[in-house]
Amino acid sequence: MTFTRTRVLTAAILSATLLAGVACAPTTPRPSFEAAAQNLFIPTNQAAASVLLAQARAKLLPDQPLIVATLVDINALEKSSTLGRLVSEQISAMFSQAGHHMVEMKFRENVYMKRNEGELLLTREITAVAKQHNAQAVIVGTYAIASDVVFINLKVVQPNSNLVLAAHDYALPLDSNLRAMLSGNTR
Repeated sequence: MTFTRTRVLTAAILSATLLAGVACAPTTPRPSFEAAAQNLFIPTNQAAASVLLAQARAKLLPDQPLIVATLVDINALEKSSTLGRLVSEQISAMFSQAGHHMVEMKFRENVYMKRNEGELLLTREITAVAKQHNAQAVIVGTYAIASDVVFINLKVVQPNSNLVLAAHDYALPLDSNLRAMLSGNTR
């Protein structure tokens, strides 16, 4: 009887130890609304747009439209990603909030568009689309993926002369969120 009692007691102690170990095992916390609100991705892109706005303030007329092209991979200019599309959306939003008239390119069918990539404007088409919409400038950008950051370059370009009216470079940390926006989406 003592042998069985010892085995039962040992099994109970082992089970309790295993359960305590599982309960104490580290888990990845789910993000909260508060944590998401404190993420610096949006404010960083907004700050970049603010730099462009400040540089181009005297060169842009608020009542003449602007076009924003999707940011593209600098190593493959015909490819983009969720990151490229989202950054361009946020840049466009800041220009719109500053009072500029922004042409929404997603509703256009005759602009060079690839599925899942957004508004990739070919150089020869930028002038035609800008002229059709009387756009005074096009905001273009590229990104480069490095080992631990993504480098971004933004420019405000006058389409009829190819003059750069404003430019800004910045970097985003290549965290799990950016990796998710880049993975499997570059085409």
